[in-house]
Amino acid sequence: MDHLAHNSSMFERSYRCYPGSFIDKPHLEKGDKIIMPPSALDQLASLHIDYPMLFELRNPSAERVTHCGVLEFVADEGLIFLPYWMMENMLLQEGDLVQLKNASLMKGTYVKLQPHTTDFLDISNPKAILETSLRNYSCLTTGDTIMVAYNNKKYYIDIVETKPSPAVSIIETDCEVDFAPPLDYKEPEKPSPSPRSNQTRPKGYSEIEEEPAKKIPKFSPFSGAARRLDGKLSTQPVAAVTEPVLKQHQSEAGTDIRGSKPSNAASRSHSGKLIFGSNANQPQNEAREIAAKKSSPEAPQKAEPPKFQAFTGKRYSLK
Repeated sequence: MDHLAHNSSMFERSYRCYPGSFIDKPHLEKGDKIIMPPSALDQLASLHIDYPMLFELRNPSAERVTHCGVLEFVADEGLIFLPYWMMENMLLQEGDLVQLKNASLMKGTYVKLQPHTTDFLDISNPKAILETSLRNYSCLTTGDTIMVAYNNKKYYIDIVETKPSPAVSIIETDCEVDFAPPLDYKEPEKPSPSPRSNQTRPKGYSEIEEEPAKKIPKFSPFSGAARRLDGKLSTQPVAAVTEPVLKQHQSEAGTDIRGSKPSNAASRSHSGKLIFGSNANQPQNEAREIAAKKSSPEAPQKAEPPKFQAFTGKRYSLK
């Protein structure tokens, strides 16, 4: 008895399939509904099946399965007409044989969609367009690719996931919709860190300057040219203060290497003066050394040219 009840609620037939353009019904492309022959309606009316009518469509040669609804019963006997996008999903050609049987699907609670192109997201309100388009659909099957038409353009969308089952009914149900990134979406490239950035430098890294620092010339005192009062260059070289002498003078004015302070007499004798030569620490012996040099026989020295003396010329009166 149960076996007879099961058979009385089962509809299963094989049909030759063709796209909806063969019977001049272009609106068939905007949904998932098919057109069946009148004999199918007579048989379905005698069965105890669930409404609205839903069917499982199977391509046995390619092992493809999808689900659909029915729009009209006006096809020729032995034929059914499908949306062309559905034939593409099922890998069907014109006149191929397909198996059709009724199905009972649970109401969907969650659907995850993935557009093929990013231009679908550029629509001003893609969610509203999707809700309007899905009113022409009766069910969704995981793995299918549906077509949404808007503004004379076709947008293809993959059904990535459906809950609570791989195929769900979306008739009169509240369904949560989620979007996956489009298939042609590319993440923006991250800007490469600058070579002078410290974010990726190892510990202890010392940055090398790209350009060497410009050398600042040191100040050399008394290194200019000397001039006489009459404007002519002096023939005597100008003594230059060398850096070691300055350092020596600084150490004498402060503390010596051993850290001991010089006597007050020495500090008073050298304060405010520039020290030339290496024997500056012995000013009291200078006179003795000079006298000893004069008394000792030395080779005759060349006569030095007379030095210029200011205000030593003849004077003349106005008479």
